[in-house]
Amino acid sequence: MKYPIGIQSFADIRKRGFVYVDKTAFIYRMALMGKYYFLSRPRRFGKSLLVSTMEAYFLGQKDLFKGLAIEKRETEWKTYPVLHLDLNARNYEDEESLKAELNKHLVMWEQGYGMTTDSNLAPEERFYNVIHTAYKQSGEQVVVLVDEYDKPMLQAIGNEPLLTDYRNTLKAFYGALKSNDNYLRFALLTGVTKFSKVSVFSDLNNLMDISIDD
Repeated sequence: MKYPIGIQSFADIRKRGFVYVDKTAFIYRMALMGKYYFLSRPRRFGKSLLVSTMEAYFLGQKDLFKGLAIEKRETEWKTYPVLHLDLNARNYEDEESLKAELNKHLVMWEQGYGMTTDSNLAPEERFYNVIHTAYKQSGEQVVVLVDEYDKPMLQAIGNEPLLTDYRNTLKAFYGALKSNDNYLRFALLTGVTKFSKVSVFSDLNNLMDISIDD
């Protein structure tokens, strides 16, 4: 058997024949029963693989799920617009670091939907506009997946001014999700820290915390 040590891509694991512990029945239940989720886990506990699996599911990539539990449960396999934000790919050293990382994803999404990038708008305004445009163009509600939502703040611990700046930026950015409720099909945010301990989610207070659920 081939074990996927360090591989975080669901598609890679399935296409290359690595061992995959089938948790897709839980994924189907999450998608069916809820809308906004938060999951806290230590590093190397499979958060990124879960996000990757969710992305493949909501993109309707049925072939990747052949033989898995979800194949017998899902009948529609609809394709939704997916906005995947991974904050793990940068070191956050100053105020511009987080803005640059958010801008990188925003530009990618805006270009993907043929939108004009307006750098004068705040990140949360651009995020709001991307969600609206994705919904209008596709005719389907939007899926938002955020991996390592808290890495910027973790790296700013000990630097209170920078920590406050990151917290305020992310609070507004994630708050755009709540104001777009009608246009969202599903949202999952993962991280290392517990969201109830930080005020970054005070605007997004409708998350279901499944961190200690069986």
